Amino acid sequence: MATIITVSNQKGGVGKTTTSGALATGLAAEGKKILGIDLDPQGNLGFCLGLEATNGPTVLDALKGKLPVREAIRHTEYCDILSSDITLSNGLNVERSGPRECILRTTIEPVINDYDYIIIDTPPALNLLTVNAYAVSDYLVIPMASDILSLVGLSQLKETIDGIRASLNPGLKVLGILLTRFNARTLLSRDVLEMAQQLAGQIDTVVFDAKIRTGVAIAEAPAHGESIFDYNPRSSAVQDYQEFVQEVIGRINSAKEA
Repeated sequence: MATIITVSNQKGGVGKTTTSGALATGLAAEGKKILGIDLDPQGNLGFCLGLEATNGPTVLDALKGKLPVREAIRHTEYCDILSSDITLSNGLNVERSGPRECILRTTIEPVINDYDYIIIDTPPALNLLTVNAYAVSDYLVIPMASDILSLVGLSQLKETIDGIRASLNPGLKVLGILLTRFNARTLLSRDVLEMAQQLAGQIDTVVFDAKIRTGVAIAEAPAHGESIFDYNPRSSAVQDYQEFVQEVIGRINSAKEA
């Protein structure tokens, strides 16, 4: 059965989709079979994974039951994906049996055993789409830009996680907080790291050892239809993401052995 990881933060501009794409392509490079699920109506995960911008089935078609999930899955050089577009902005106003918070779980049930990892990118909001992702996930990864504003709202996120554990998914774990746009030479980044570590303790998790520095290769890679690892493996930010992927693998393996 696939290990399901959701990348989530209610704040935009923190590197959420880049992190989702890095996890998907980085794990695929380790020989793992990956399904990416884009629950963000902006639809950028497919772009990051090299999916051509052509009309095709989307995750909403599967969620609505218009298509069996296997027929909605599209294929890229790196992995499979349930892509999205702006039509998903209407949310999960679909007629399906069972709780609305579990529509995604019901939808992907037929393919969970087909993959080693499922990576879910979520919108920058704590809405029903995000709740569906939390309800089906084993782990959360929380990317957070290295600025004070990114710290705001994590307490609300804690409440959401506690609510999901109590009602829908008692096994949900926060794998860690990932600091992006990090510059160890600045006092601000060091202060944010200290505060992030305190917040991590409150939600029973850690700040990843890997910290993602700013790098132009991260922004350029999708425009060339390549993963960040293929586009410029020597970029410091790309190397940071490689370290992050290895840390994710290690933390999950340790959790399974515990």
